[in-house]
Parts: sequence; structure tokens; C-alpha cells
Amino acid sequence: MKKAAIAVGSNQGDSVRICRQVFDVLQKHPAIDILRTSSLYRTSPVGPVEQDWFINAAALLQTRLEPQALLELMIEVEKSFGRVRTVKWGSRTLDLDLLFYENIQLDLPVLKVPHPLMSKRLFVLAPLAEIEPDWVHPGLGLSVHQMLNRILELDDRQEIQKLEL
Repeated sequence: MKKAAIAVGSNQGDSVRICRQVFDVLQKHPAIDILRTSSLYRTSPVGPVEQDWFINAAALLQTRLEPQALLELMIEVEKSFGRVRTVKWGSRTLDLDLLFYENIQLDLPVLKVPHPLMSKRLFVLAPLAEIEPDWVHPGLGLSVHQMLNRILELDDRQEIQKLEL
């Protein structure tokens, strides 16, 4: 079994329900064991498209799937929740991103691990820091906690609220 971390996001439909349900769907897969999930966070959208705020979370899992197979599964799960890819960084019912896979670095046309934008995304790092703060980014040499602190010090444009449900 290999250790991986994923990010979960939604800003269309019942995003809280969707983010909770996706953990159940992934846990039922025979090659995945979810070890921990974060709280849910309400976060401001990032990017050029005006849209509703997101609900975001993260999960730490063990898997027998290789990175590309895990990505393919994540895309199928997104589709099962009604995800249609039309506008880059646009609204979506479900967005799943592979953040880390063990301590490997991949740079393939369809998959980059660690996720290339994670170190700049408060909505990724805050949930991930809740469940795995000491995981070190193999390219940057910084822990999730350190990356989060850098964003909090440097970027006051991204907004985030932990949901108390």
C-alpha cells in the first residue's frame, strides 16, 4: 500500500453533501483505505472566473493503485458526481486533485505530482495541514505546515473559513 493525499472541492450543488459523500465512495473502492479526512472549509475562489465560494477538504489515504490509475479513478468519481470540464478553473460539482503520492515526483503530460500549484493554494494547504502537517514536499523541501505559514504571511487575498458542522 502506498500513501497519497488528495484535495476535494465543490462549488455547485449541495457542496457539503458532495464533499462528504466522495469520501464514502472512495472508501468503498477495494484498493483504497482512507486514513484521515479533514474538516470542511468554505474558501474564496481563485482564478479569473467569477464564481461561488467552494467547499474544500483533504484526505490522506493508502492505496494499491499506481498514481496514473488513482488519477483515472478520481476522474471517474468526478464524472459520477456530474463534473463536466468546460472552463478552466470554473465552477464544478466536484474537483479531486492528487497532491502527494509517497515522496515521488512525476512530470507527465496528464499528471504532475506533487500538485504543481498546491504550495500557493490556501484552500489546499489548510485542510491538508489539519491531517498531515509534517509531509514534506519533495521538490521544495518544505512541510505542509511550512507552506501554509508562508501563504498566511504573504497572501491576504485568499479567504478561508473552517465549517463547524
